Amino acid sequence: MTSRTAGILPILAPLLFVVLWSTGFVGSRMGAPYSEPMTFLTLRFGSVLLLLLSISLIQRARWPNPRQGFHAFVSGFLIHGIYLSGVFWAIDDGMPAGLFALMTGLQPVLTAFFAHLVLKEQITKNHALGFVLGLIGISMVLLPRLSGGAFSVTPIQVLVSLVAVIAISFGTVYQKHFAANLDIRTATIWQYIAAALFCGGLSLLTESQTIIWSGEFIFALVWLVLVLSIGAIFLLLWLIEKGAVSNTASLFYLVPAVTATISFLLFGEPITPMQVAGMIVTALGVILASRRKS
Repeated sequence: MTSRTAGILPILAPLLFVVLWSTGFVGSRMGAPYSEPMTFLTLRFGSVLLLLLSISLIQRARWPNPRQGFHAFVSGFLIHGIYLSGVFWAIDDGMPAGLFALMTGLQPVLTAFFAHLVLKEQITKNHALGFVLGLIGISMVLLPRLSGGAFSVTPIQVLVSLVAVIAISFGTVYQKHFAANLDIRTATIWQYIAAALFCGGLSLLTESQTIIWSGEFIFALVWLVLVLSIGAIFLLLWLIEKGAVSNTASLFYLVPAVTATISFLLFGEPITPMQVAGMIVTALGVILASRRKS
């Protein structure tokens, strides 16, 4: 890697991560009608495992020792297993995606709290102000969608969503503390083994494992495997390893705004002036939360 590339990568990686992560909503929406949620996730995780295992064996990647593998397994159980199963189940059960996205606005705050307790990362005034601005910006982006029509949610949907957000928030801190500085290829294999076992078990217990194979479903599966489960997750793990966990978590404030933009470009969904203003406020919040202490 050249010095110029090494200098550009820290700037481009967070932006690329936000864009890739935001496209997950598109892939999930496209594939959901053709498969039950846990069956879809199990197939996704299994496909990723086969691909990563082949890459690791061909490239002779360094495998973690049993203790390191266990920690990678736990972080994968939290970040992929609990979080994604909660997302897919809640939305499949009828919870509006916009409301769930609004709840994910809690993630940076929860992550900063866990990072302070576990990693002793300092919560500065910039962090606090950035988090507040981020929450305000997310609300400005999503509230116009939520006020557009009637919807209903159940207590179990809200509970599952909250557990999912707590899981990925604590999982990123656990990853930083216990499973950093590992070979991303082989460590991620252990992560997806945990997720596949968890979602596969739920699929066997609660679903019929029925899949309607179609062009849309195959495209969604390939997209989620290559772009999300490998591309975006590798970037997330790299960002966690290279920077403060609370700073990395603040990037999730940008996801609802970017998702709204992608939906506008692909599906023609309107973006109101309030939503544009919310995106600007959110970006300011991320910049503040990510500033280093001088």
